[in-house]
Amino acid sequence: MFQILVEFQRTIYLALAEQIKLLSAGGDWLGFMAFLPMGVLFGAAHALTPGHSKAVLATYLAGSDAKVSRGLLVSTTLSVTHVTIAVVIAVLSLPLVSIALGSVGRAPLLEDVSRGLLGLIGLWMIGRALRHGHHHKHEGEAVGIMAGLIPCPLTLFVMTFAISSGVPVAGILFALTMMAGVALTLSTVAVLSILFRERLVHFFESRPRLFDAISRSIEGVAGLVLAGVALWQIALA
Repeated sequence: MFQILVEFQRTIYLALAEQIKLLSAGGDWLGFMAFLPMGVLFGAAHALTPGHSKAVLATYLAGSDAKVSRGLLVSTTLSVTHVTIAVVIAVLSLPLVSIALGSVGRAPLLEDVSRGLLGLIGLWMIGRALRHGHHHKHEGEAVGIMAGLIPCPLTLFVMTFAISSGVPVAGILFALTMMAGVALTLSTVAVLSILFRERLVHFFESRPRLFDAISRSIEGVAGLVLAGVALWQIALA
């Protein structure tokens, strides 16, 4: 399955590269605009591959009290941040390359910041589960931004190629369609995570004390997983 996704992305990327070359040589924008919807498929397939904070998103939402609408907002925030940060890095690549980028397609500095912040969120969730605290109104969006600080590598490649070919607008337009595809995949993960939690909670809601213990346990375990993953990734970096 992974190999199929890789080949699918490669096919679209090669077609995009050809479109950008045509634009750079004075080709028509109409053909490029007709190709743009492929970016949605490109982004959706790319988000299915390892990474993109799917595990973080699922873990957080499984341990929170977010409804589907809030989960969709969190996943959308993550997707927008994930792609936008890559666009910003590409546009400002010359002054940032020696500071943020350690290798092609990665931004180690931002990755470390993201992991550290997510680790703090995990510890916060553990503490809240122990003291049975309240959820903050915009906590989900904050998690989405923190998880999205790790830039999308394919967006970096697309933007870098478009900028080097003299058509940065083409890269930005394709990045926007990619963003929609990434959001589609991550939103599916968010909805499934919330539905799973709600079904589990519904099963125990006839027993208030057990329900409360289960809810706090889920949040505590989610916090432990977030903090543990963050520490593990920082240790491997």
